[in-house]
Amino acid sequence: MSRSIEKAREYLRPTKKFPTVWCPGCGLGIVQSALVRAISRVGVEKNAVTVVSGIGCTGRMPAYVDFNTLHTTHGRALAFSTGVKLASPSMTVIAVMGDGDALAIGGNHFVHACRRNIDMTAIVVNNSIYGMTGGQYSPTTPHGKRGTTAPYGNVEHAFDTAALAVGAGATFVARTSVYHAQEADRLIEKAILHRGFSVVEIISNCYTSYGRMNKYTSAVDMLRWMKENSVPVSAWDKLPPEKREGKFTRGVISEKELPEFIEAYDEQGRRLTRTPAAVERVRDILTAYDENADRLRVADERSGEAESGRGENKT
Repeated sequence: MSRSIEKAREYLRPTKKFPTVWCPGCGLGIVQSALVRAISRVGVEKNAVTVVSGIGCTGRMPAYVDFNTLHTTHGRALAFSTGVKLASPSMTVIAVMGDGDALAIGGNHFVHACRRNIDMTAIVVNNSIYGMTGGQYSPTTPHGKRGTTAPYGNVEHAFDTAALAVGAGATFVARTSVYHAQEADRLIEKAILHRGFSVVEIISNCYTSYGRMNKYTSAVDMLRWMKENSVPVSAWDKLPPEKREGKFTRGVISEKELPEFIEAYDEQGRRLTRTPAAVERVRDILTAYDENADRLRVADERSGEAESGRGENKT
């Protein structure tokens, strides 16, 4: 057994939580393996990593990986991740989310995390369905495909997750699939090493909910579809429009350097502390805040006393 595999196994909790709850043929095991391989190659110690998830099938991943982990509320993985990063800037923070978790109830957090460019990694596992909750269609369910809430086909058009991330300002955006497992861990590694907000979309398969409703014969059939319908970024521009229909790009889609949020915030603080007038202004604001808080406290106490007095008069 290679040293890299042995090291990757150190990042799992095999005696505590395995086997997983995921269905046979689910792509989430491939994503989890890619994640621990990437972290192993980066060489980050376990206690220096926090993995955060929301709700859904992907939300179970923190139970199986042996890092600091948070299994949070639906759609809020990036909000919790932001809090962890602000409290501990040296921490490597990775949020793993499903497409519904990241882009439906969590869509607002997603676009603003991209915009802020805080240094953490978001892995969006896109299986085009709400798998755990019964097969409802999601923001990434393709037009015409079926779900339990779209039994005759989805009339809406899907988000392009990577394009949304680029448009919202993420400074590293990549896409691959669970068929391309080795590419997945290389892209996750690049995302972790990138200084800024990184998004890695991984096209995955949910045979139980999505596959059966959309006439895939097996999980392998869904993996074959990923193989046949993905195009490397380097080859995409060479394809005529009719050859792009129904296909997706994979690889690094966008990479750029912008000021990272925490660094920019700290620099602003240092700049202000070097300006006496700014320091005095901040002191005035804090003093006014304290005085207002005192007034509110006194008013609350007087209100409580008045209520108590009225109660005593009634008796």
